[in-house]
Amino acid sequence: MSTGTSVARLAHTLRWLRARQLWGQLRVRLRTAIERPKRWDDNAPGLPGFRWSHSRDFLPPGVQDNHADDLREGRFHFLQRSESLGWPPRWSVPELPRLWEYNLHYFEFLWALPFEDGRLVALDWIQDHPLGARQTGWEPYPISLRSVNWCGYFLDRHREATQGDADFVSLLWASLHRQLSWLSKHVETHLLGNHLFENAAALAFCGSCFPGNPGDAWLRQGLAILDRELSEQVLADGGHFERSPMYHARITYLLQLLVATGVDELVSRAEEPLARMRAALALLCHPDGEIALLNDSALEIANRPSEIGVPAVEAAAFALPDTGYYGARSRHGHHVICDAAPIGPDYQPGHAHGDLLAFELSLAGSRVIVDAGVFDYEPGPRRDYCRSTRAHNTVEIEGQDQCEFWGAFRVARRGRPLGVEWQVLEEAGFRLTASHDGYQRLPGRPLHQRVFRWHADGVLLVRDRVQASSEVSICSRLHLHPDCEIVERSASSVLVAQPEGECRIHFAGPGSLDVEPWRYSPRFGEEREARALRWSLRGRDSEFGFCVAAGGESLSFDLQAGSRRGGVGFGF
Repeated sequence: MSTGTSVARLAHTLRWLRARQLWGQLRVRLRTAIERPKRWDDNAPGLPGFRWSHSRDFLPPGVQDNHADDLREGRFHFLQRSESLGWPPRWSVPELPRLWEYNLHYFEFLWALPFEDGRLVALDWIQDHPLGARQTGWEPYPISLRSVNWCGYFLDRHREATQGDADFVSLLWASLHRQLSWLSKHVETHLLGNHLFENAAALAFCGSCFPGNPGDAWLRQGLAILDRELSEQVLADGGHFERSPMYHARITYLLQLLVATGVDELVSRAEEPLARMRAALALLCHPDGEIALLNDSALEIANRPSEIGVPAVEAAAFALPDTGYYGARSRHGHHVICDAAPIGPDYQPGHAHGDLLAFELSLAGSRVIVDAGVFDYEPGPRRDYCRSTRAHNTVEIEGQDQCEFWGAFRVARRGRPLGVEWQVLEEAGFRLTASHDGYQRLPGRPLHQRVFRWHADGVLLVRDRVQASSEVSICSRLHLHPDCEIVERSASSVLVAQPEGECRIHFAGPGSLDVEPWRYSPRFGEEREARALRWSLRGRDSEFGFCVAAGGESLSFDLQAGSRRGGVGFGF
């Protein structure tokens, strides 16, 4: 890439950042150069006592992949990867992926241990991982998660054992004081988004544990940040503004945690957005009870929806217009969710994928057409692939992505949804029409429009139109779940066997059908081989589309009239 191209890409990235972020970025770089953490003065005052007078029975975070016996033998398991680190473990493991090392310092594994083992491993961390430059455990994000886990585990679940051990409680308090004081001076305003929310939740949650100062100061700082962030990060329809169901579930968990403290200032702020987020998350889950893998999302990271009070939903079409997700659930166990959403907040699109006008589909309770998920947050080919347009169920033009992704989390020019029109039809059906301008930067200035028409009997009709001033190459993909098998194939249709039956997929319009391999990443560090259907063509003003129908009956498909099978018509 030329220097000019790199400069232009950087300019398109920086133009969206907020002044607060730019100042935060400058401050982080200056601090890195001049700050001397080992000289940081932090004399903890005497333990002020505890505000929590009875058990709150806090829900542990995430999905626990570690077990006490394995941990005591030094085996730690995060992100589908096990490592032998000893017991207590080595706390500095720079040879491992950074996100894996982050998980070690989150201390979520603490909840799998009895008190004596938890006490031992916390004391070892306090002794062997002191505040210092380039110490992973002292970055603001790991501090935020770890301090919440330490307070919940030691000062609620094991409150009596902790308070009965004077030496331990003194060392624990001194360490928490240093961690939270450091965090209070290093909140992640250079990133904002979910990072800043985690910082705020940790300060408020841990501050609510200790009466007087400094607990009150941490609580006030956390509340001040929450007052700003809640109104922006939790959208009016209950969605999270980063448009990732995984982060949506995590923020829902944090709000539930804040409510569970019973502290009035937290309950009054968190209860109402918590209810909205639970209701919205219910719509973003497949019939299997797990989240859709939109944007940066993976299973078994955040708490399962059933654990955080997500309600059951009735068979109906639904719209989250502020978030930009639309779909329906039918009484037959079918579920579809369509993406007509912006990629996220313009100043923080780091968890966005090239998935405008993509969708996920379950038939009879089983996932059939799925999104790529996310393999890793480390820069590299797998991260690039999972973010790319070719990894999603939408249209790719000229082999390019809808957005200019670069690095692990950066986006330069980006596509936006246009002309979104939503209509609820009979018996939980709907029609959704939208366009996006993500390819307007290319020669010919292509514009992609897609029309979704859903019938509750398990029939999805999709009509695409690509208009450009010059001929462009076009590719529409449907990514089948690894459990699906192609059992019949013709020039324009396939019969797919899936765990709960069969479905037919029929393409129409100019183009040719091919089958290509792809790799599904429903969990961090996991890849599953699968097959994708690719419909390819070239043109200037091209109309094409497909029909997906539950059941194995033959069907016809017309771009204007819709589809017909067994004498029954399903129109646009």
